[in-house]
Amino acid sequence: MTGGQLQKAEALVHSRKTDSVRLPVLEIFGPTVQGEGMVIGQKTMFIRTAGCDYACSWCDSAFTWDGTAKADIRLLEADIIYEELCETAGGEDRFGHVTLSGGNPALLAGLGELISLLHSRGKQVALETQGSRWQDWFTEIDELTLSPKPPSSGMKTDWEMLDSIISRLSAAGSAFSLKVVIFDERDLDYAVQVQQRYPDVQLFVQAGNDRLDEADASLLLVHLAGRYEHLVGQVMERPELNRARVLPQLHAWIWGNKRGV
Repeated sequence: MTGGQLQKAEALVHSRKTDSVRLPVLEIFGPTVQGEGMVIGQKTMFIRTAGCDYACSWCDSAFTWDGTAKADIRLLEADIIYEELCETAGGEDRFGHVTLSGGNPALLAGLGELISLLHSRGKQVALETQGSRWQDWFTEIDELTLSPKPPSSGMKTDWEMLDSIISRLSAAGSAFSLKVVIFDERDLDYAVQVQQRYPDVQLFVQAGNDRLDEADASLLLVHLAGRYEHLVGQVMERPELNRARVLPQLHAWIWGNKRGV
């Protein structure tokens, strides 16, 4: 489902029922640990929404936008989503943190209703987006990761939009960070560019998974550990990245390319 298709679907939903927003949900799973970014290692529940305005060459969740999981999309209201979170977790007391994932959840203007509901139930909310779209509910997110995509993705960064988002988040005193996934030397140069452009924002760099078709989790772990070690060495040689934090993709280390964990 592309960004344009998603907007049409949202408009149709609003035209049918104006008192509550229904959101395109592909997966609800957990509890598990967050594998990336500023909340790595955090026990969390996941809500994966459909639709993205990007088509990254190495995307590990392309099913959210390439049409292959179109039949799995459910349009759910916020209270139904919350009920399913509790049921999946084994009870409301079994989780205190929820990650909104995609695709790109920032395409969904109506996501604020769900965020408010989660907060009213005492849950913290994290979200990752590439920084291509602003939503007013960004300032309500407890931990927001902006992950602009490097050259290896095949995507181009809208620097004016990213500048605007970071400016507005900073003015609001929001808790946010930047993350760049690294696959090659050009990506590392891009990470340096990001750090230099936004020197006051914490930057995480992460070794990317370049073997999305590897079915053996133990073989993938050895490979990814080697890539992580290589990235650590590269960052140590870059004084421009003295403040950067170097991360593995933790969930891929534990479960390989398994979906829904």
